[in-house]
Amino acid sequence: MKTIVSPTEECIRAAAERVLSCIESKPGATLALAAGESVLRVLRCAAETARSRGISLRETRVFAVCEFSGIDPLDPNSARQRLIKAFFADTDADEEKLRVPDAEDPAAFDAGIGNAGGADLALLGLGENARVGFNEPATPFDSHTHVQKLTDRTKRELAPLFGSADAVPPYGVTMGFRELCASREIVLIALGESKSKALYHMLYARDDSVYPAAFLQLPANVTVFADPEAAEQLGKKDFDAVAFNGE
Repeated sequence: MKTIVSPTEECIRAAAERVLSCIESKPGATLALAAGESVLRVLRCAAETARSRGISLRETRVFAVCEFSGIDPLDPNSARQRLIKAFFADTDADEEKLRVPDAEDPAAFDAGIGNAGGADLALLGLGENARVGFNEPATPFDSHTHVQKLTDRTKRELAPLFGSADAVPPYGVTMGFRELCASREIVLIALGESKSKALYHMLYARDDSVYPAAFLQLPANVTVFADPEAAEQLGKKDFDAVAFNGE
């Protein structure tokens, strides 16, 4: 795992370049995309850059990492609509190539990823409790796409979307670590002081289910982009784990 600490906008641009590099190197690339705000900032940057460079996204296949269980697909707070607005709406990306996990048939979602040859790149965010997608603490490594009850902490974190924590749907459906960690490349973006404890545990905790993001220590090709606020608990002495850009 490589962790790069840079100013916020540099993190966003660098992560967006990873996404575009994957798409340019493999027509019809398969992406696994989270839909948290940090990831959406990366996707908006990637879409803008694709437009400016004339990069086609038409053949790109997208699997949403998670979705709220039971939410109307047209609800603007759904992962489907947030991904469409950030990545599909102003590009030639084909909405027909976007798949979102369905709580009624999670196995079919995993089969779709398998039929696509697995994810070429997974772009992930980091929850304040070190969740990835809706993989909350106690999620095992061998999990596949599954329905997950959201913790109170996650609902508080997502409250701005819905107006209050009580209005956040109680369940989500999420890709499990089996599919996520099988991605050929994983890019995670962590922005802001609220993610600093989670980022520290992701890098240094045991790879068990107490801090789910620590499972990302296991795949070989993982890059973390963190701004200085998110990285405030990391030490510069850990040069084998942390690269501080420009220093």
